[in-house]
Amino acid sequence: MLRKLPLSLLLAELLGAVPAEAVSRGAVKASVGSRKSSGATGSRKATASRGARVARRAGALVGSSLRGYRSVPDDCSGVVRLAYREVGVELLSEGMRPGENAVTAMYRRAKRTRALHKRTPKPGDLVFFRETYDRNGDGRRNDGLTHVGVVERVEKDGTVVFVHRTSRGVKRGRMNLRHPKQHEARGGSVLNDYLRRAERGQRARFSGELFSGYASSSRL
Repeated sequence: MLRKLPLSLLLAELLGAVPAEAVSRGAVKASVGSRKSSGATGSRKATASRGARVARRAGALVGSSLRGYRSVPDDCSGVVRLAYREVGVELLSEGMRPGENAVTAMYRRAKRTRALHKRTPKPGDLVFFRETYDRNGDGRRNDGLTHVGVVERVEKDGTVVFVHRTSRGVKRGRMNLRHPKQHEARGGSVLNDYLRRAERGQRARFSGELFSGYASSSRL
């Protein structure tokens, strides 16, 4: 069987300058390097496929109500849990601590698995928000993490399209961290959706202003 060898080793073997076992070692190294490259490529494809499946499942829930799903609550945590069950992951498998909400529990899990990041997200990543409503009812914006969604895609201008549960059911939201305090671009396209209504003398807040971080789907 013919062996594929680097030209320098092939010439050396023909001229008798390199022992045959040295040439064999070179061939083995080349083969191992090829397998490592192939393995890394396969791993990246598997990660992309996992995130894409989560994103597709989340997108399929848009326009629906979660009231028909008895295994999850009809809130933002229910949407992301259903999406991740598509790949066999229960985001609340570790349970919730006293006083903790579901979003904080998911964030804690993401921190433990080193999934948290603030890079450009990929489809299927979780996106966390803080202070989206007055959870403790004290009139102050001191509620911490209160909302979560699933990234569906990132558009060319950097706008992140995510799926989340709103007061009107499961919807798509938009967030552009390059312009966090801007609702629309000059052409009228939405950059950031309103995520907290105006109340008690304070203006409404956009998604980009309340952004807290992402969690990689490959590590959850």
